[in-house]
Amino acid sequence: MKIYDLVIIGSGPAGMSAAIYAQRAMLDFVMIEKEYMPGGQVVQTYEVDNYPGIPKTNGMDLGLKFSEHAKELGAKSITAEVKEIYADEEIKEIMLKNGDTLKTRTIILATGAVHQTLGVEGEEKLKGMGVSYCATCDGAFFRNKVTAVVGGGNVALEDAIFLSRMCKKVYLIHRRDEFRGAKILQDEVKKNDKIEILWNTIVTKIDGDEVVEGLHIQDVDNHVDKLLDVDGIFIAVGTKPASELLSGKLSTDEKGYIIAGEDGVTNIPGIFAAGDGRSKNLRQVVTAVSDGANCVYSVERYLQNA
Repeated sequence: MKIYDLVIIGSGPAGMSAAIYAQRAMLDFVMIEKEYMPGGQVVQTYEVDNYPGIPKTNGMDLGLKFSEHAKELGAKSITAEVKEIYADEEIKEIMLKNGDTLKTRTIILATGAVHQTLGVEGEEKLKGMGVSYCATCDGAFFRNKVTAVVGGGNVALEDAIFLSRMCKKVYLIHRRDEFRGAKILQDEVKKNDKIEILWNTIVTKIDGDEVVEGLHIQDVDNHVDKLLDVDGIFIAVGTKPASELLSGKLSTDEKGYIIAGEDGVTNIPGIFAAGDGRSKNLRQVVTAVSDGANCVYSVERYLQNA
């Protein structure tokens, strides 16, 4: 069976960057893409205005540019989902859910992060029926309707602004009395007449039989309950790392993010971590791209010393 120098798991900005650098380093590698549309979480962002050299692009276009760049260089990828990794030996084995097995000397985990849920009644039942975690993906379904966004960070603010362009009204529900997001986004939200901010408020239940019909909300200070009539709810309350692979073996922090330095080196020899799944201060496209490049440099050094 073929033994790769490297297998990259994940096709977001970190994985794509790693693929570009691995191809230029002439490593024998393959990238595993879980989704048919590569790009990771960035494809769900309607506007990216902080990636150097490419102002005011959208996440979908930026993700496609990364993918096209990697493919033009000759980077190889497969669409599959990883079931399990056996990393105890020098040659690691990756079991795919389709039954295939890959063997490799090194692995870069660029699995990113997934959306946090509210965990309230009605959320799971109405997913895809008015409950969404991606305004860019699903916003068009709510044209001229009333929607709510839950959260107080950059994603929530961006989602509210995006939805205000097509929705009749947008409620922005935040459990605190101030936002965590960028000041420029806060200012844009506060001057938008179509966005109503509900401070110090939480969602306690999502109503609806087949589609979302309303929200039960509660003031966290006086515990007064209200019913809010909405057609859809967009949940943007943060992410959690997709670090289930090698669970219990990889060192992680208290939130589950993989502990690795800027070089991507983990506690398991030959396993490297890049992107939003790594424990770090800032999770942005530009830092994910940096992680991918750094990891490939670490892979090269590891292979030279093996």
